[in-house]
Amino acid sequence: MSRAPRIYISAGEPSGDAHAAAVVSALKRRLPAATVEAFGGPDLEAAGAVVLDRMERFSVVGFVEALWKLPAHVRLLGRVRDAFRAKRYDVVILVDYPGYHLRAAAAARAAGIPVLYYIAPQMWAWAPGRVRRLAAVRRLAVILPFEERFFRDRGVAATFVGHPLRDRPPAPPRAEARRTLGLDQTRPVLGLFPGSRPQEVKRLWPAFSSAAVRILAVRPEVQVVVAATGRAHYPGAGVIRIHRGDPLAVFAAADAGLCKSGTTTLEAALADVPMAIAYRLNPVSFAIAIRVLQVPHVGLVNLIAERQVAPEFLQGAATPAALADAVLPLLDPASEAARRQREGLALVRERLGPPGAAERVAALAAELAG
Repeated sequence: MSRAPRIYISAGEPSGDAHAAAVVSALKRRLPAATVEAFGGPDLEAAGAVVLDRMERFSVVGFVEALWKLPAHVRLLGRVRDAFRAKRYDVVILVDYPGYHLRAAAAARAAGIPVLYYIAPQMWAWAPGRVRRLAAVRRLAVILPFEERFFRDRGVAATFVGHPLRDRPPAPPRAEARRTLGLDQTRPVLGLFPGSRPQEVKRLWPAFSSAAVRILAVRPEVQVVVAATGRAHYPGAGVIRIHRGDPLAVFAAADAGLCKSGTTTLEAALADVPMAIAYRLNPVSFAIAIRVLQVPHVGLVNLIAERQVAPEFLQGAATPAALADAVLPLLDPASEAARRQREGLALVRERLGPPGAAERVAALAAELAG
């Protein structure tokens, strides 16, 4: 291509914004003259993309919650479709956020623009039959090792690029993390990781905080810290410390964790923190999800290991008593439960691939743009 490539990148929520920003930074190194326009947030802006539409008004989780955001997404798709038809871009990069991005992919393909989809929709969990909706995608960059074969077997050109968590800065040493958090070096630490979205925290916090109270009744020497987000509330925290900074410090300090299912479980695995996994959805969303779930586990560490490494508690099963019973043995590093789980977590770390996911995505994008 004689002129500088024009790239459109789209991310609909904070984690996607961060992953997309890493790709833009890698693209700028590879193609310094490229222009990049985006649907995204502050991270994409900081990486040098021109953000045409801000994502903050769009981000939701769950089937029911998404309905409220539908009109805004329809308007956004209309604007984006017009830009695609005007041939404004040479390649479109879509990051996660499948409800909207599968429609955006179809619009790009209809306009003759190649699509690179980074962080695949979790169709292996919900809807293998919907893989045909990825027909509009020229290349699929996947971040979980088992996804490459799943999508290739169904005719999608998928490439495992490694997990972007591998590119995070290393966790601080345990002693330093405990100093940062104001914790006693000699006493065990339980980390609570109820998620980053206020609605997730609202659903999990009562069970997590009550489980911590039960644990403290049995082992009063345990120190409990929650990796908190600025936008969520943690009522009745009592002796539980609330840390609103980088959650990496809490992972580094913890002997064991209570984790929301999802990427949080991989962060715990990378920090070698044995955990119990919990998740709660809107009851209607859960009723739909449980009917269509196609996999034996929901925790990513368990899916990657292809066995149950960490116990899982979904919806009504995520009771304070069950969570406390699962975590108590993990607080003792010498226990059989903690040792066995650490073996599984080592396997998960190995399977997450080497660092450099964003660089590999940028290389795929440059290939499509060229």
